Amino acid sequence: MHILIAPNAFKHAMDAAAAAEAVQHGLLASRLACTCQCFPIGDGGNGTCRLIIDRLQGELVRVQVMDPLGRPVTATFGLVEGGETAVIEMADASGLHLLAQTELDPLRANSYGTGQLIQAALDRGARKILIGMGGSATVDGGSGMLRALGVRFLDRTGKEITALPAGLGALHTIDLSGLDGRLQQVKVTVLCDVDNPLLGETGAAQVFGPQKGASDNQVRQLDDLLVHYAEVIQLKTGEDITTRRSGGVAGGASAGLAGLLGAELVDGIDYFLDLTRFDESLSKSDLVITGEGRIDRQTLQGKGPFGVASRAKRMGLPVIGLAGNIPVTVDGELAAYFDALLAIGSGPSSLNEALAATADDLARTAKQLGNLLAISPGIR
Repeated sequence: MHILIAPNAFKHAMDAAAAAEAVQHGLLASRLACTCQCFPIGDGGNGTCRLIIDRLQGELVRVQVMDPLGRPVTATFGLVEGGETAVIEMADASGLHLLAQTELDPLRANSYGTGQLIQAALDRGARKILIGMGGSATVDGGSGMLRALGVRFLDRTGKEITALPAGLGALHTIDLSGLDGRLQQVKVTVLCDVDNPLLGETGAAQVFGPQKGASDNQVRQLDDLLVHYAEVIQLKTGEDITTRRSGGVAGGASAGLAGLLGAELVDGIDYFLDLTRFDESLSKSDLVITGEGRIDRQTLQGKGPFGVASRAKRMGLPVIGLAGNIPVTVDGELAAYFDALLAIGSGPSSLNEALAATADDLARTAKQLGNLLAISPGIR
């Protein structure tokens, strides 16, 4: 039996590559005679771009940029396809992990540093820019990175607004005359791991603002700022970014780049699997194991394990999903893609205890799964 191990990251516990290795360790320690290929996956969330760079054997480039609060930080981006494509992880420059808990302030935090990474990629001659936006600390509609690329946000007096995103309330017009001209010849693609719109109950501020430190009052402020920001963008370009599917990614950065740069917003997992030639590995496999921290009905809305499972099912392959949390009752829609869902926990524990035990739990569960497969000749 040849098993393809293709998990997403287990959020707050381990990245996708480490999760794949833990599963492989358990399988090889079992009684099952098998070979394995580790193929960690990403759906646009934090870590996706590093997986792409590693899979395509790209070059890492280090750049000093500004963090979300304007302090210097060293970030990296990748060059793949002979330097033709730059792969940028927004979190490297504008990530939540760069701020202490006491520093979280989405009215001040902005994405300027990610714009500096894009500029550095242009300096290296990239003709395509691929951006993964997971893990950002910002709800600025991408205004910070756009400012780094030469866009000027002006108030009624013609003065440039530099305090982003808080200053967007005074936004009157947008000056694109200073936008880096090289962007006209470059395709910008954003990998999206959620389909949330820019505004409203499921929008950037209300859903993701609290995760980035926003109080209830700040959530309302941020949503109002993004409403006004979208109105001014539509007046300038004719683009209604409020209707864009996945416009709420990274605090609306996806919508801002779509509206002012013409960026393409794509389904992150499908783009990732195509770019990394996942189907070639699928075609050589007998069984697929995927997983992430939680697998439930929301997984079917474009999450990594769903992308893996749907492709495996098109090839008639069985799929097993491993997760820290799975539905208590059998879900018919999930069952159409996952032949079995296994919870990896070994007993009652706190969240911190469960996160710390993720690697051991994955390996133990995979070993027991291998033993089960070894005594099931019908599966083999």
